[in-house]
Amino acid sequence: MYNSDTPLRVELPSSKQLLRSTILAAVSASVLLVTVVLPAEYGIDPTGVGRLLRMTEMGEMKMQLAAEAANDAAADTKQLEEKSASIGAASSGAMSLKEPAAGSTASAQKTWRDETRFTLAPGQGIEIKLRMNEGAKAEFAWAVEGKGAVNYDTHGDGGGRSISYEKGRGVPSKAGELVAAFAGNHGWFWRNRGNADVAVVLRTKGDYLDIRRPL
Repeated sequence: MYNSDTPLRVELPSSKQLLRSTILAAVSASVLLVTVVLPAEYGIDPTGVGRLLRMTEMGEMKMQLAAEAANDAAADTKQLEEKSASIGAASSGAMSLKEPAAGSTASAQKTWRDETRFTLAPGQGIEIKLRMNEGAKAEFAWAVEGKGAVNYDTHGDGGGRSISYEKGRGVPSKAGELVAAFAGNHGWFWRNRGNADVAVVLRTKGDYLDIRRPL
């Protein structure tokens, strides 16, 4: 009448076995949460395992993208206010920034240590970092070639620390000096929020170990 036999009571797990299995499952889930989920999703790495497995950088990138997307969702009427705030921040000394004079980029091009070019499709973002020691200084100049503008976030991370130097929306170019607040990776994240591809060139020189594009 039945296709399967009813299990005997002795074959069923006891209450102690069920409790032990539940505790083991909870402990395993907690370990995965701390060592994998928090670093990979939120950039939080209390054990150091996430950075060792290169998952913390991915989480930091996700949080950065989320923050950047939230800023983009703000009303366009705030754009002038944000640009004014960025000019004020530049003059405060956190970063010494100056716009290049017209025609100065070409004449100074031979003095640049590195030149990096890339193209961003609509909605695409990219991050480029300088590996620097604490207090090191690097001059930079980046610009959209031709028409167009990008959103940017100048920031740094390393040794479990992070810092945001400056942000901007709809900016065609920027130049100045970046001073590393601590040893680590310091640089830029750009995103194209326009409707067409944009070509960007970044030129750098100064006291940095190397330039890289984080994974």
